[in-house]
Amino acid sequence: MNLRAQVSRWLTPAEPSDPPTLERVNRAFASLSAQQRVEQAAELLPGAHVLTSSFGAQAAVMLHLVNTVLPGIPVIVLDTGYLFPETYRFIDELTERLDLRLHVFRADSSPAWQESRFGKLWNQGLPGIERYNRINKQEPLERALEALHAGTWFAGLRRVQAASRAHIAPIEYKRERYKVHPLYDWSDREVGRYLREHQLPYHPLWERGYVSIGDWHTTRSLAEVKNPEELRFFGLKRECGLHE
Repeated sequence: MNLRAQVSRWLTPAEPSDPPTLERVNRAFASLSAQQRVEQAAELLPGAHVLTSSFGAQAAVMLHLVNTVLPGIPVIVLDTGYLFPETYRFIDELTERLDLRLHVFRADSSPAWQESRFGKLWNQGLPGIERYNRINKQEPLERALEALHAGTWFAGLRRVQAASRAHIAPIEYKRERYKVHPLYDWSDREVGRYLREHQLPYHPLWERGYVSIGDWHTTRSLAEVKNPEELRFFGLKRECGLHE
């Protein structure tokens, strides 16, 4: 059965596909190139389509790829107020260079207001980090997806990035929407090749050993850790909850 015929058997977005059907479709998507995955997902999965990006170390690949296939796709970025200065400049640079349609979402309360109420949550162990992520990342993402009426969202997750991502599929059903990972099986070498071919930059902190980049207070460089799992959140957890 061809890809279109398989997808036509999917249920509506309000009723996610049964796992066996989704598994068969994922096998079909696995044989496609990353660009073909974006093209087919854009054609066959429900809109509106959005792209989320942390503007991290290698974010230019996904931003360039998806925006080339879907010019003007809404790009969601979550501004916690604690991003590195280099990240804010990187966002501005790529937004102008790739002509991105950026949508910035933030927590309802400012960083200063949060600190006055709760203190520095990131220094309050795992419960504090999880509360911080709910306020500054998970809730703003939910609001963004609702505001943009997202039926399908693209994300740049790859299996080699962390143990928590080792089993992601090309297409998943998350947060009552389809979620597409066109680069799920890409190696670091493939990412580097794409950046060179399209003359795209790494994040400015890449050269300083920052390979997983989030907020300045919970991000560490390779020189500061013994285990790559400690690069974020002091090793207490690996994911912020957006993709779990």
